[in-house]
Amino acid sequence: MHIVDRRLNPRGKSLENRQRFLRRMKGAVQQAVKRSLQNRNIRDVLDGGEISLPIDGMAEPSLRRGEGGISDHILPGNRAFVEGDILPRPPGGRGGKPKDAGEGDGEDGFRFVLTREEFLDVFLDDLELPDLAKRRLAETEEETPFRAGYSVSGSPSNIAVGRTTKLAMMRRVALGRPRREEIEALQRQIEECEDDETRLALEAKLKSLTEKSRRIPYIDPLDVRYRRFENEPKPVAKAVMFCLMDVSGSMSEHMKDLAKRFYLLLYLFLSKRYKKVEIVFIRHTDRAEEVDEETFFYGPATGGTLVSSALAAMRAIIAARFDPAEWNIYGAQASDGDNAHSDGNLTGHLLREILPLCQYFAYIEVGEEGGDSSISRSPLWMLYDGIRSEALPLSMRKVCRRGEIFPVFHDLFQKRDAQARVTP
Repeated sequence: MHIVDRRLNPRGKSLENRQRFLRRMKGAVQQAVKRSLQNRNIRDVLDGGEISLPIDGMAEPSLRRGEGGISDHILPGNRAFVEGDILPRPPGGRGGKPKDAGEGDGEDGFRFVLTREEFLDVFLDDLELPDLAKRRLAETEEETPFRAGYSVSGSPSNIAVGRTTKLAMMRRVALGRPRREEIEALQRQIEECEDDETRLALEAKLKSLTEKSRRIPYIDPLDVRYRRFENEPKPVAKAVMFCLMDVSGSMSEHMKDLAKRFYLLLYLFLSKRYKKVEIVFIRHTDRAEEVDEETFFYGPATGGTLVSSALAAMRAIIAARFDPAEWNIYGAQASDGDNAHSDGNLTGHLLREILPLCQYFAYIEVGEEGGDSSISRSPLWMLYDGIRSEALPLSMRKVCRRGEIFPVFHDLFQKRDAQARVTP
């Protein structure tokens, strides 16, 4: 059997070598992808493109013969040192004469282009929805193959050798195909026979058996059987992600950009990794509304701030469309932490009602460029921090710079041990 790889390769490049390189350099590529996310525009944040890897990390391990025993070396041209002297380190740190600035050629990085699919695969490699439970099975969308007997046609890789051999043996026995031992024994009798008439009879019998053996092949195409597979429906757990974003007047353009970047990563992660995940977009000022993807990311809006309006909208949508007994419910909220003082009690009451229905709820507080992401005393942060202490599935993070978005997102949705709890 010959296998011909007819996958299209880029001109002058090998697809297999490229995939091997990405596997070997997986850690370095992941770090390069994280760095490249910091300076991209929102519309092309995960469109692939050129990334750079350090040359020092690309060396391949090699085997060489080690020096054994005691050996003497004669170094010609040495007039300054004798055996036992300690050689001083050359200036420059790496040996040789250091080059002046602007002198000579050098290369400190290796650049190559990732396709969009490769970029997404690297980005999503170690992310998952926490505590995804199959509470109730949705309509079937995934199928897995299972063994379903044998067939007379199929792929050569699925030939059932045992079944084929058994059927061939049954056919040979039923048709009386001469065995090889029987023919070999008859040939020995002919060689040992001295009587001409007996020899002629034996030769005629040998000819008949040989012709019959040729007419009845050892394995006939009718004997060949292939393992047959059928697709078995595989149930898929249903999940819904609520994206709640504050777009009020207190949110600056920088804050909105940080929030949108977080939600864009979340949206791409869900749509790429999971087939059966509904995404509900809710934006709010002093009132909340459910919007589509385009409006959520790019539609202008401004106004006052009532966080309770978004939580009330989420609770109403859950009651109308997403039964907690059937759906795994997740929430992700982004805000600058500002909220009307009179709205604090209602916000806390609504969140305490929603969190027991959720598998996981993430709160992202965005701040101004140059702010301290380790300290926050906003009204909303203090309210949520008190609720978090009640052992509810709530995680909180604060980001002030673009470079913090990916680490925070990765920390919130990285793969965890199935038995471990989600820590805030």
